[in-house]
Formats: sequence, structure tokens, C-alpha cells
Amino acid sequence: MEQTIQLNEHNKQEYPPMHTCEHIINQTMIRLFGCGRSVSAHIERKKSKLDYRLTACPTEEQIKNLENAVNQIIMQHLPVTTEFITQEEAKGRFDLKRLPEDASETVRVVKVGDYDECLCIGTHVANTSEIGTFKIISHDWDGENKRWRIRFKLV
Repeated sequence: MEQTIQLNEHNKQEYPPMHTCEHIINQTMIRLFGCGRSVSAHIERKKSKLDYRLTACPTEEQIKNLENAVNQIIMQHLPVTTEFITQEEAKGRFDLKRLPEDASETVRVVKVGDYDECLCIGTHVANTSEIGTFKIISHDWDGENKRWRIRFKLV
């Protein structure tokens, strides 16, 4: 008998290029800064913002390196694909803390080539060539909370 995949409802329509870029930024932050994925995200068509927990504010050189690294991945024209797995299969492979309590047993994995993969129910481009150029337009540091916020756009 064929099983019907039941996924959670998604209450927001993202702009696919910006949302896919978020995945690339998150993985680049992990690789460059050793931090986790963003702790807060606001993804929109014109500009977006992401918050990260860091031990110190990145230098201007590190910020430029982040921007360059993200754009290098975008320019590789990587395919963006999905796969469906069970929550049990996701354990140990992904952080399941962000899943809602009533999450479906089946979850969707979004992959950006071999560069990034994460659980996600959002909308994405089919290939990173559809994203454009990533540009950090501003950033700020909250030393008390050890939070770094970036605001960015795609051009």
C-alpha cells in the first residue's frame, strides 16, 4: 500500500531566492564561526535579517569573508533538492528542538548541493543560480546577549 506523506502546514510564503540564501548563510556561519544556525530569522523579498549567537562581534574582514564565501557557493550553481524522512531517521542527523510539538512523523530535508542540508518546509529555488548576489547591508552586535544581527539583500 502506498503511504501518503503528511507534512505540517506552512503559514508563511517566503521569497524562494532569499530563503535559499538563508540556508547557505547558515552553513557558512557554521563553517566560518563554529556557531549554530541562526537563532532568529526574518526573511523578506527586499531585505532580511538573521541573528546568531557568537562569543564576539565579527571583524569587518570576517564579515567580508562571510559575504564572499556565500557568493562563491551561490555561483557554483548547486541544485536545491528535497527528500522526505521520518523523525526517527532525522535524530542525530538534525537538531529536532525547533520542530513543533505536533510535527508530522514525516519531515522534509532541503539540500543545497553537498553544501548544506536541514529540515525545512519553506519554498526554495531549484538551483543557486536563481539567487543573485548576497550583500550584507548592515550588522550590529549585542554584547550583553552575545547576539550578532546581519541585514542583507539580494542584488
